[in-house]
Amino acid sequence: MRDIIVLACGECKRRNYTTTKNRRKQTGRVEYKKYCPFCNRHTLHKETR
Repeated sequence: MRDIIVLACGECKRRNYTTTKNRRKQTGRVEYKKYCPFCNRHTLHKETR
């Protein structure tokens, strides 16, 4: 049931993280505030396809 998704930084658009989500409960795209080592700060990371 859980699918692997990739998170990309909202500032530099680099794909930094992978995580899983339950597609039954979470139908839209997820957004997390995570640390980006390229921007050297915490930024909003969005799910990519």
